[in-house]
Amino acid sequence: MANLNGFNAHDVEPNTTFEPIPAGKYLAAITASETKQTKSGNGSYLELTFSILEGDYKGRQLWSRLNLENPNATAVKIAQGDLSAICRAVNVMKPNDSVDLHNLPLVISVKLKKRSDSDELSNEIRGYAPKQTGNVNNSSSDTTNTQSQQTSGSTPPWKR
Repeated sequence: MANLNGFNAHDVEPNTTFEPIPAGKYLAAITASETKQTKSGNGSYLELTFSILEGDYKGRQLWSRLNLENPNATAVKIAQGDLSAICRAVNVMKPNDSVDLHNLPLVISVKLKKRSDSDELSNEIRGYAPKQTGNVNNSSSDTTNTQSQQTSGSTPPWKR
């Protein structure tokens, strides 16, 4: 048993089922990262959590897994290319730790793909770009250019 310390469901809005977000470009930031072992145990991957920063899907999270240590050289090459694209997008060319990439805005290109295990649609991040060069979906039908956003010294990094 677990003590729930008087939790009252009347005080908290229930979570709803999350459908995949529409394919498009979204302003996001890496908000968490963790190295995990592969299921086979013969490698590891860097799991990155991206949070969408604005628009209809603000707060939604997407994940990317980079196979940085894997016996499959092609998987490693793809992962290194994605990591390079992320580093360039956030202008951190030599990160010492994955946390160096956190909370820096970038544009992610999101695609829809069918899951092989259930044929349900899911999201997949298929590209990374600097904030100032991408078009971003602020809603499912509204696209704006992020170059028009102003920067100020007191503005949080994800709003710059």
